[in-house]
Amino acid sequence: GGYYDAGDNVKFVFPMAFTATLLSWSIIDFKRNMGSELGNAVKAVKWATDFLLKATAKEGVVYVQVGDPFSDHSCWERPEDMDTLRTVYKIDQNHPGSDVAGEIAAALAAASIVFRSLDASYSNLLLDRAVKVFEFANRHRGAYSSSLHSAVCPFYCDFNGYQDELLWGAAWLHKATRRRQYREYIVKNEVILRAGDTINEFGWDNKHAGINVLISKEVLMGRAPDLKSFQVNADAFICSILPGIAHPQVQYSPGGLIVKPGVCNMQHVTSLSFLFLAYSNYLSHANHVVPCGSMSATPALLKHIAKRQVDYILGDNPQKMSYMV
Repeated sequence: GGYYDAGDNVKFVFPMAFTATLLSWSIIDFKRNMGSELGNAVKAVKWATDFLLKATAKEGVVYVQVGDPFSDHSCWERPEDMDTLRTVYKIDQNHPGSDVAGEIAAALAAASIVFRSLDASYSNLLLDRAVKVFEFANRHRGAYSSSLHSAVCPFYCDFNGYQDELLWGAAWLHKATRRRQYREYIVKNEVILRAGDTINEFGWDNKHAGINVLISKEVLMGRAPDLKSFQVNADAFICSILPGIAHPQVQYSPGGLIVKPGVCNMQHVTSLSFLFLAYSNYLSHANHVVPCGSMSATPALLKHIAKRQVDYILGDNPQKMSYMV
């Protein structure tokens, strides 16, 4: 099980777990739109979560990577021909990794919701493991790149800190369990774990925008007034991405593509577009719009922006070229 990263044969668990979380979220929110592809989406999640269960089977230990990226990248070959060392890297109480463990907890909790009506036994297994992995992440705090150093850097370093993954994991556990302890954890740690930082960032390393959008659904439905600040952050995130509103971290290309600093721009485009779609649904159900100065971000506008980004990726761009591989 599990997924290789890009074109190599390394299993980097940090981005893999994020992928599983986002796939699960997409099923939870949009399964009615998936038609005949829903089954494939569920299988894709299970391929990842089966691996994550194996990686967390030993109490107090989380296996976070398979393969040495330096030796692997010196010999590009098909998985069928792979003969590089399968070096295994782990975190434990003496070598913490709250970031990757928190993301695994989020992935397992989100997937437990997906499988709740499909396989109750598997769903319970996922949720029980998510609880244990989150407890481990919270009790033994630290960034996994500080523990494993060059084994994960510069490939998937934790550049943003582990705090956001703790909130992210707690948010998904609250959604999956409805237990008050996770809601109280979110409220208590909102400032300490910096929920309001870099509100327009969302990806495998930075979960802030996703945290705020996910939690905001509860607020917009009138079920969590004590979490109102997360909706304020989510609204600010929306306003910071809107075309025509200047923001130093977000620009648009002449063809209309979101452009953010750094490498691999499409990861930002796809992740942010997903949040726009998710938030547009939450706003629509609450009959709410986002005030952005002289503008109002309506659910229809957010869907239009997200669709424009997806269309660009699939070929509606100045190069008339699809970026889908």
